[in-house]
Amino acid sequence: MLTATQHRTLTFIRRYLKRRGYAPSLIEIAEGIGITSKGTAHRHVQALADAGRIRLITGRKRGIELVDENEVSKSSLPLLGTIAAGQPIEAIAGQDRLDLADYLLGPNRYALQVKGDSMVDAGILDGDLVIIERCDTADDGAIVVALIDDEEATLKRLRRLKSGRIKLIAENPDISPMIYAAKRVRIQGVLACQLRRYW
Repeated sequence: MLTATQHRTLTFIRRYLKRRGYAPSLIEIAEGIGITSKGTAHRHVQALADAGRIRLITGRKRGIELVDENEVSKSSLPLLGTIAAGQPIEAIAGQDRLDLADYLLGPNRYALQVKGDSMVDAGILDGDLVIIERCDTADDGAIVVALIDDEEATLKRLRRLKSGRIKLIAENPDISPMIYAAKRVRIQGVLACQLRRYW
């Protein structure tokens, strides 16, 4: 989801393109949104590109293109507000959109379907889809895809023991933790989010 400043930046770029027929420079963007730093303007522009709202064309002066709104809407849903899962709260309609690409897509992401019930206490059920951020290291306590002996992959919570060994912990009290020498375990990614269908 875009911040208020990113929304302002996108609106300025859209209006500038409509009026002039070409994209604004970073200095013009900074002035247009009321900041003085060209570097900060660049960060906002890059965030818009990362969110899929604009395209940056390398090697071209003023190389900014808008992404077709229809293209954006294909990967987003209306975000209508919040809903209580405890005590009821007042329903207040929102006007934002939830960009699914922020949750699901990215050059280092992939999906896996969960098989089994070893992670049920973490809310990950048999048949769920998990979105994994590809990486080869992870923080202690993260839910990771661990490859054991270059043969079997498993989704477990990671613990590093003082002995240097790796403990892979199921989120199910009926399943015992697995402990391996560190050289036997390779991290292949960390859990980014999960999906579940109810029909």
